[in-house]
Amino acid sequence: MTYLRQQFPIIVGTSILFLATLIANQWLFPHSEYAPGANWIYLPAGMRLLCTLLFAEAGALGMLIASWVSCTFLYFPDDPLRSLFYGTISALAPYLIYLFATRVLGLRTSLSNLTATRLLLLVVLYAMAGPALHQIWLALHGESADMVERYKVMVVGDLSGSLIVVYAIKLILWLARDKIPSQATSRKYDV
Repeated sequence: MTYLRQQFPIIVGTSILFLATLIANQWLFPHSEYAPGANWIYLPAGMRLLCTLLFAEAGALGMLIASWVSCTFLYFPDDPLRSLFYGTISALAPYLIYLFATRVLGLRTSLSNLTATRLLLLVVLYAMAGPALHQIWLALHGESADMVERYKVMVVGDLSGSLIVVYAIKLILWLARDKIPSQATSRKYDV
């Protein structure tokens, strides 16, 4: 219970970030939807991965809540079972990639050894894993028509969305670096 109280702001914040990214995706790319839950460009995929990498379990829990909300009220309002499983898979995929990165690749939880190459590898792995899990679930429920095409669209959408989010944040941080005084600059006036 203490863990949840301590992590509550992160869980709520990541949920809000995901939902804001979802709204931005619908506004910026209104015609990118191939099928419900499958877009050619899907910015929320990038937010799912980043929030999970940055905040581990708390980020994954925030993504789970936000995914359930989006699936229940936006994508599949008449299908609670699909909403439950789609939302769960959507949050599980980046968490599995996070576990792979920390346990197999040796990524530190502080992300101090997250290189550009490693981040790109994680983006690609996530863009393939999430859609694969979704297609497996659909196939188990008898919805295998257009499965290969849906998988391709979701991979492209998750990959493009993740890269756009990652590089947009990188650009924002690069632009902000000149606005934030460094420790060296702020200490030169100390006596």
